[in-house]
Amino acid sequence: MGTTADWQERLRASGHRLTPQRELVLAAVEALGHATPDEVYAEVRTHSGAINLSTVYRTLELLDELGLIRHAHLTDRAPTYHAATGHEHAHLVCRGCRRVISVGLPAVEAALGPLVAEHGFTPDYGHLSVFGLCDGCAAERPRGMTTDS
Repeated sequence: MGTTADWQERLRASGHRLTPQRELVLAAVEALGHATPDEVYAEVRTHSGAINLSTVYRTLELLDELGLIRHAHLTDRAPTYHAATGHEHAHLVCRGCRRVISVGLPAVEAALGPLVAEHGFTPDYGHLSVFGLCDGCAAERPRGMTTDS
């Protein structure tokens, strides 16, 4: 996506207006990295009191539909949004400490490539989240205990 003009053109080309609220939400997602709608809302409110939570939710959905941001499910709660700019990545999510590790596309493709080829499947890696335990949390668990225990 790149420049401000790029995302503004994408909005206009899809028949949507460029509004200050949309600009604030997109800027908040880009600034926060991975953020829930509530976290985006809190960030936006530091810049403007003229936006409500429902506007943030609607704007996130629109920006996601247009490919300007992406979402992934990193918890059992609300989706987490991140910028579509930069590198395509999947997520490793630790159930112990909740740390999110971004895994670049080359590593994910190498790991899943044979499975994808076998099934003739085209994955959406940006939505991929694998849950488990990071090294530190796994070392603290008693032997034989699973991530669901």
